Amino acid sequence: MKFILSIFILISSSLYAQCQGDLNDDGTKNVVDVVVLVDQILSGDVVCYEEDLEGCLDPGACNYNPDALIDNNSCDYECITECGDGALSCSWVFVANEGNFGQTNGTISMIGDQGEVYSTDIIGQTVQSLEVYDDKLIVLINGDSKMKIYHITTSGLSMPGIEINLNGSSPREMAIVNNKVYFTNWNTQDVKVFNLFTYAIESSIPVVGLPEDIEYDGEYLWVTIPHSDNYFSTGNIVYKIDPLLNQIIETFDVGEGPQQIAISGDEVFISRTFYDSSWHTFHGASKISDNEVVINTYGSGAPCGGSIINHNSNMMRSSGGGLAIMDNELNLLPVSIGSFDQSQVYHIEKIQGKFWFALTDYSTFNEVHVLDDSGQILDVYQVGITPGDFAFWSYSD
Repeated sequence: MKFILSIFILISSSLYAQCQGDLNDDGTKNVVDVVVLVDQILSGDVVCYEEDLEGCLDPGACNYNPDALIDNNSCDYECITECGDGALSCSWVFVANEGNFGQTNGTISMIGDQGEVYSTDIIGQTVQSLEVYDDKLIVLINGDSKMKIYHITTSGLSMPGIEINLNGSSPREMAIVNNKVYFTNWNTQDVKVFNLFTYAIESSIPVVGLPEDIEYDGEYLWVTIPHSDNYFSTGNIVYKIDPLLNQIIETFDVGEGPQQIAISGDEVFISRTFYDSSWHTFHGASKISDNEVVINTYGSGAPCGGSIINHNSNMMRSSGGGLAIMDNELNLLPVSIGSFDQSQVYHIEKIQGKFWFALTDYSTFNEVHVLDDSGQILDVYQVGITPGDFAFWSYSD
């Protein structure tokens, strides 16, 4: 009988610790309160809610509750990281926020793996493009003609970073090959080669026109020329560059207004957007395959952007507020991912199997929407003004 009473009192003590306090109002929580609780239990007057008794009983879980009596299968393990004490995130998606047109208010947003969003202070005018190289974030700032390089940690970016003056070159986009940054420049009409060991520009590859996108296929660099001169006349050229020679080895006429490039095997796909003398917008796509060029112009209408993405061996182009698959003749099939206002779709990229849409009205509306390949919106983030380019980094020990 004493044994049973002891067990009963032990359980009562746990219940007391969970859902009761100073039951006899003597200013002290002690064994007398347990006796009062036993009396309440026997009389059926105990006040103890089920949710106070239940919780996660696994000490290895994020939400372990040492005071719980009943495991309710609520244990959460997603916050457990292996990237060190004090880590804010084991991975980051960086967003280049260009800022308002003509103003020096560009920033970088950092989205962590738990959905937290952090932002840098203002770093310059028109934060154009980003690339991750090992534990470095390389940033091209167009309006100020400079490159910034930051060290990336699980706590974010180490400030203030290193700044390289590009002497008014007006940098645009970049690709990293063999520890070197190849980046396009409007004012100097070239592709510059920046050495990530010496932190110096070691070469320049002249082009005719204003170069924009640059992509690496594993052997060659491909560069679009959407504008043929400093007056922004429409261009039609894609250059093929050998990075071992730092020379243009082939030139392709792909139709007016080549913008962005995507690679699929040995084929090069190009989105196109261009304007007539009255600033009516036209758009299309082109493909380089076995040195042959396929050109498809869709017609005039609202700008459909320039994003082009390789997804599961299907080439997709931004159109109609989302992404549409292109068939073998580059015709656009119905939009399958995204249903936004096309005028607000500034940029789209595929990151870790998800589709990241940068949406903006170039003023007060600035969001990033993350969609799966069925078009379902998974996350929405508020970011800086005019979000554009993305870059992804993850911790590696």
